[in-house]
This record gives sequence, structure tokens and C-alpha cells, in this order.
Amino acid sequence: MSDAVLVALISGSLSLLGVVITNSATVRKTASSIQTAQAVTDTKIEELTREVREHNGFARRMPVVEEQIKVINHRLTDLEREV
Repeated sequence: MSDAVLVALISGSLSLLGVVITNSATVRKTASSIQTAQAVTDTKIEELTREVREHNGFARRMPVVEEQIKVINHRLTDLEREV
């Protein structure tokens, strides 16, 4: 085998090794970024879920409060008529 072919094979092998290492590092970095973004998204979804549940609790209680206010207003009206 000639020296030129041997040098070409060594250069090609080292170039391929460099590409593989760079690609592997890029994949790890991208996976890390995706995990971080997913964690942030999960946290935001949990917070929104908590807020929706809190809102639903208010939405269930408001008709009860409105009914109680109506009753109180009727009682006040009756008391005002008596006085």
C-alpha cells in the first residue's frame, strides 16, 4: 500500500471519528435542552391545573353565595317593612 493511500485512510478515519464525537455531543446537548424545556412545561401545566381547580371551586361556591345574598336581602326587606 502506498503512503498516500495510508495517509488518506488515517485522515478519513480520524475525520469520521471527529464527526461521530461531535454528533454524539450535539445529541446529548439537545436531549438536555429538551428535558429542561419539558420540565418547565410540566411545571407550567401543574400550575395552570392548580389555578383551574381553584377557579372551579369558586365557580361552584358562587351560586350558593348568590342564593344566600338573595335570602339576606329578602330578610332585610321584611325587617324594613316591619319597622
